[in-house]
Amino acid sequence: MTDLLQRIENTDWQSITESMHQNGYAVLPNLLSNDECDTLSSDYNQSELYRKTVVMARHRFGLGEYKYFNYPLPELLQNLRTHIYPHLAPIANTWFKALNIDTSFPLEHQKFLKQCHSNNQLKATVLILKYGEGGFNTLHQDLYGDLYFPIQIVLMLSEPEQDFTGGEFVLTQQVPRAQSKAIVLKPKKGDILIFTTNFKPEKGTKGYYRINMKHGVSEVKTGKRYALGIIFHDAES
Repeated sequence: MTDLLQRIENTDWQSITESMHQNGYAVLPNLLSNDECDTLSSDYNQSELYRKTVVMARHRFGLGEYKYFNYPLPELLQNLRTHIYPHLAPIANTWFKALNIDTSFPLEHQKFLKQCHSNNQLKATVLILKYGEGGFNTLHQDLYGDLYFPIQIVLMLSEPEQDFTGGEFVLTQQVPRAQSKAIVLKPKKGDILIFTTNFKPEKGTKGYYRINMKHGVSEVKTGKRYALGIIFHDAES
């Protein structure tokens, strides 16, 4: 686990920060090893790890399945959530300040979780997703309650063009009084995609304004696609 923490600290967080401010997303390549990815995806059938299973078609969320982890999280996921958050909190605080939102996020994840729990948001939101042929995820935002962190991450556990085809990660930007812009990303196995949960600030001629964003997954053509999502706020009980 020490090696993972070192990989996190050795990341060029300045470049990540600049990409987040510019685009609302950034890719952190090769953070997880093949073995770490395979361990996470192979745990999909370990029912004791999870608190809830969601079949997407039943709720018109898409076609596929995902499971929410229960507390305590596996050590790898706990470390990722705890040690990546402090690098993202300053970005979130900059965004909220630019948009004149009167919220400031603590720099330690545990302190932020205490705020969630005080707001009766007690349930773990880390989830693992599985798509087969024809699987997809409709555009959405992961909020789970009144208190939310505006940035989240996805860990790609399968290799595009090898384990599956199709299944691109899709972001949309809704600019006020304009048509939506679609962004299509293809993170590789072991990559972490960092992106906005629901909006980013954009500088205009009269100051900053808000660009709303949603995310989803395009149709998987062949194979199986596993991914893992880390949301930094907890869900309402």
